[in-house]
Amino acid sequence: MDKPLQNKIALVAGATRAAGRGIAVELGAMGATVYCTGRTTREHASEMDRPETIEETAELVTAAGGTGIAVQVDHLDHGQVEALVKRIDDEHGQLDILVNDIWGATKMEWNATVWESDLEYGLHTLRLAIDTHAITSHYALPLMIKNPGGLVVEVTDGTAEYNAENYRVSFFYDMAKAANLRMAFALGHELEKYGGTAVAITPGWLRSEHMLEVYNVTEENWRDAAKVQPHFIISESPHYVGRAVAHLAADPEKTRWSKQSLSSGQLAKVYGFTDVDGSQPDCWRYMVEVQDAGKPADVTGYR
Repeated sequence: MDKPLQNKIALVAGATRAAGRGIAVELGAMGATVYCTGRTTREHASEMDRPETIEETAELVTAAGGTGIAVQVDHLDHGQVEALVKRIDDEHGQLDILVNDIWGATKMEWNATVWESDLEYGLHTLRLAIDTHAITSHYALPLMIKNPGGLVVEVTDGTAEYNAENYRVSFFYDMAKAANLRMAFALGHELEKYGGTAVAITPGWLRSEHMLEVYNVTEENWRDAAKVQPHFIISESPHYVGRAVAHLAADPEKTRWSKQSLSSGQLAKVYGFTDVDGSQPDCWRYMVEVQDAGKPADVTGYR
């Protein structure tokens, strides 16, 4: 089918930019109606103070072939999340796909110990990365379980296997991403008797808007960044993880994945999709076998 997600209703919480935007657009490309939420609109900037907006994401969803609906929501605000779910229920009476991609941290203290870190901001980071996901699931899942076959996706950074073996940058970042992995496992158990599926999905080295700016490149000439950071050659666009989520959502046998930690590169091999350049980057295998092993950057066999 050209539009296997036609008549499916999705909520991408944290759809303003990066992975969230890529996921929303690719769900739209398969025909879904996608509620795109976040704090940044054309009239209001969040603490991240970036130019991307939820309206732009919704327009991209519609242009891709779906229906994009932008709703400004602070997912730490119980009332706003509850009102969002009530609106989805009133307008459609169903919720088939929930993507918890909320992040929003702006001041990561890389390689800082817990005692060296700004405690208040570290705790704020955990609220942005963990509380938002729990609050959204609390209000959204009663609507989802009205019908069997629902899918919850916890977007994180790193597979369960990789994160179990590696310290992820700082105490608070490590805790945030570990929690997202465990949330998928717990939600998979809770949704099981309702015919639902919950998974954690990680992109690889993501060419987000911010990351492209860091290396002073665009999506068109991103390979130039490898002159500064050679391992950036394994990076992937936000559409790659978006296609992973969309193909998973369209899979009639997706319950086989429930409670698991998945990656965009892993699902590309199963479902046969590619990134926008036609390649299939396998970042997490590359990280272990090439980058972390101290070998020169070489993506032969990895994309």
